[in-house]
Amino acid sequence: MWKKCLLWSLQMSLLGATFGGNILIWPMEGSHWLNVKIIIDELINKEHNVTVLVASGALFITPTTNSSLTFEIYQVPFGKERIEGVIKNFVLTWLENRPSPSTIWKFYQEMAKVIEDFHMVSKEICDGVLKNGKLMAKLKKGAFEVLLSDPVFPCGDIVALKLGIPFIYSLRFSPASTVEKHCGKVPYPPSYVPAILSELTDQMSFTDRVRNFISYHLQDYMFETLWKPWDSYYSKALGRPTTLCETMGKAEIWLMRTYWDFEFPRPYLPNFEFVGGLHCKPAKPLPKEMEEFVQSSGEHGIVVFSLGSMVKNLSEQKANLIASALAQLPQKVLWRYKGQKPATLGSNTQLFDWLPQNDLLGHPKTRAFITHGGTNGIYEAIYHGVPMVGVPMFADQPDNIAHMKAKGAAVEVNLNTMTSADLLGALRTVINEPSYKENVMRLSRIHHDQPMKPLDRAVFWIEFVMRHKGAKHLRVAAHDLTWFQYHSLDVLGFLLTCVAAAIFLVAKCCLFFCLKFGKIGKKKKRD
Repeated sequence: MWKKCLLWSLQMSLLGATFGGNILIWPMEGSHWLNVKIIIDELINKEHNVTVLVASGALFITPTTNSSLTFEIYQVPFGKERIEGVIKNFVLTWLENRPSPSTIWKFYQEMAKVIEDFHMVSKEICDGVLKNGKLMAKLKKGAFEVLLSDPVFPCGDIVALKLGIPFIYSLRFSPASTVEKHCGKVPYPPSYVPAILSELTDQMSFTDRVRNFISYHLQDYMFETLWKPWDSYYSKALGRPTTLCETMGKAEIWLMRTYWDFEFPRPYLPNFEFVGGLHCKPAKPLPKEMEEFVQSSGEHGIVVFSLGSMVKNLSEQKANLIASALAQLPQKVLWRYKGQKPATLGSNTQLFDWLPQNDLLGHPKTRAFITHGGTNGIYEAIYHGVPMVGVPMFADQPDNIAHMKAKGAAVEVNLNTMTSADLLGALRTVINEPSYKENVMRLSRIHHDQPMKPLDRAVFWIEFVMRHKGAKHLRVAAHDLTWFQYHSLDVLGFLLTCVAAAIFLVAKCCLFFCLKFGKIGKKKKRD
């Protein structure tokens, strides 16, 4: 018996298993919370103790009765309506000012107003924890080993440093699209790496590269101006001069919610790990009535339509335009929509308050997916091999659809300008042209052909940081360099000085010898 115990102990030590660790979560609202919740569930399955810090005014993050999961609720001076208002303002401002080469500056100006409001809410959330002495004392006694943070809401890193524990980020892309570059020190060559929000691909013409170059510098400017106020907050909270970026750069691991089935090839660093699609799973059976409706589609199959959790309804005119296009399809359509029933709704279309999206996309009768382009929905489509019609609206959605278009897995329509014919044509294209199905199936095969499942990879790296109390060996030395050292400006300055000095000395010598030999020549002529 003792031999079996010894063998089991040896196996566990070789695997580096960590049981019963204490993990703290700094979450973000919306679909971000859904991703982190998947990780939390898996951590609990592996016998870890997980505590989630949640503001009293949280919108989507609701405490559960799961005894293995602890929610520390702290008070903030606002309710759910405030968060909902900020999100609504963000969405509407983006929709009204969607960036293009000619409107990019106006877009940044308008978004700056929204971000100011977001900063106010974020600081109230930070204060709710950092200025709560009782809560901070309780957290210090909690013996936490790591903090998992979504950096869209700042301050998770401050909490971790206050508690003296390492922290990990989980993100699709950062609050300002230059954080990975400035704070994570990821190389961003503008010649072939498209700027976030640019909707460009890695195959850029000269004009595209000009646009990409300008986009990078605009984003750098916006980062410096809009996120600079956080520097003083971070310095005050940590009791020493610092910056938001310097603090974010201390993250041990960055768990990026994409993968190479989605991304264009580009340089990354050792402490950046890709876990895109970690929430995806095999389809489960549909509810009885829904399954009957799906089966009634016959050989034509079904179309799944969802614009995500943020968009619950549309204008009457837009809803009728969409319903009219859907009514002309031979497929049955399941549409997640909470608005008033459109007058043009066809008998082939059913409206639902909620859809089991993953299960529908995994159904053999699904022919196409109409999506707003959220990362979660796109990954479910990739996972199950379903071609897409993208109707992007805000944030990373236009970029996400641009990626899928470039990979031949989607067609895009513009929500603001589309007609019924546009939507109908896009649907017929992805359903009837075999290349779209073939391309998305190729992406699906790439996604499934990984040495480790994305969720397992995410949990592995969290446990890795817990076992080793960090991952400093993966952190590049660039974090310790000033900006001019990073760009080798000091080296260039030194070399240019050397070259200038050499040129000066050569010129001086030439001048000296010219003058000397000139005098000798004149003397010989006189003689």
